[in-house]
Amino acid sequence: VQPPDPASIRVLRGHQLPVTCLVISPDDRFIFSASKDGSLIKCKWEVESGKRLCMVPGGKKGTEERHMGHASHILCMAISSDGKYLATGDRNKLIMIWDAATCKRLHIFTGHRDAVSGLSFRKGTHQLYSASHDRCVKVWNVAENAYVETLFGHQDVITGLDSLSRECCVTAGGRDGTVRLWKIPEESQLVFYGHQGSIDCIQLINEEHMVSGADDGSVALWGLTKKKPLALARQAHGMQDAQGLQQPYWISAGGAPPPPRAPACTQLFFEQGCGGSHSASVKLWKCSEGFRKLEPLWDIPL
Repeated sequence: VQPPDPASIRVLRGHQLPVTCLVISPDDRFIFSASKDGSLIKCKWEVESGKRLCMVPGGKKGTEERHMGHASHILCMAISSDGKYLATGDRNKLIMIWDAATCKRLHIFTGHRDAVSGLSFRKGTHQLYSASHDRCVKVWNVAENAYVETLFGHQDVITGLDSLSRECCVTAGGRDGTVRLWKIPEESQLVFYGHQGSIDCIQLINEEHMVSGADDGSVALWGLTKKKPLALARQAHGMQDAQGLQQPYWISAGGAPPPPRAPACTQLFFEQGCGGSHSASVKLWKCSEGFRKLEPLWDIPL
């Protein structure tokens, strides 16, 4: 694994307000991004050229049925593993389903009672999981435009969600201090404790391990059969001086190579730290000693 050449890092500009989420198509050809300006730049930032190929503008709140796009901040998005469907969720409780190839909106799912904060397609299927600030997880069948069920358990807003091939998903529960594994067929959940602050991001590394980050500056590595972290890196991005007080940089986002496409890389993940108005870097980590240790590899400054 080699660090990226700083000269090779490109900047794509087009949104008017902060970018909140993005996904890359399964064939690595296109980037889909969204932002607080309500516009959805769908399909088609082309990776090779960096060209913006399609933009779906937003509208005013309450006009979603008449306009194609969202009318409030888009907070999360997911793409199906076959690249057919794109799902986007917003602050106005809506989930929109799109044809990823044509940018055409296909359906609107309603049912959440607060902002939709996380989306993930189960790999190899069109089953969609959604998480919300209403503290629940919902399951949808996108191919049939159907609601399936709702799962309850978190005591605070859900800040992150992820899934792979198994019929389960994992969530981060913000200030309720828990990470949860939801087993969909059994309608059961496992609860994990380990962070001291708000848990703001969650990512499955493979079917047996996950990583989470919190605003206490810690990164936790979990095995899905253990209730406590297998490894915990405190102050993972160091400390910052915030109004005269030393505070750790928050961990705000994380990611990992998809296991089916990169089996040799399933012990790697990256996460991003930020705090207040200061940003730090993206760090790449290696899970070593049989997933018992977190080893930082390098920083990518932002």
